[in-house]
Amino acid sequence: MKKTSLIVIVLGIAGCVSQTQILDDQQGVVIQTAVKRAQFKISCPDAAGIVLSREVIQPTRQGIYIVGVERTEYMVGVTGCGKKDTYVVVCPVGSDGCFAADSRNR
Repeated sequence: MKKTSLIVIVLGIAGCVSQTQILDDQQGVVIQTAVKRAQFKISCPDAAGIVLSREVIQPTRQGIYIVGVERTEYMVGVTGCGKKDTYVVVCPVGSDGCFAADSRNR
């Protein structure tokens, strides 16, 4: 019984570490994606971004099947030329393609 509990705890910790690593690895691409959108939207070539929050989103479950792709979601604040905006950037895990959308809090 103790071996089983220990294995579950170790696997749980390993899962958290890997999610943190995924988030860290994508952060540069995420900021670049948000800044490029902001440079166009707020007409500011000198815009700069910072990650405000981030998380790994698990695929949805429907019955015994898992539907969808594991993805990361970041909230990025971008400032420049006296303007600021926020973007939600979503990236499928294992892919270089990210999408920047306007914040959900508008």
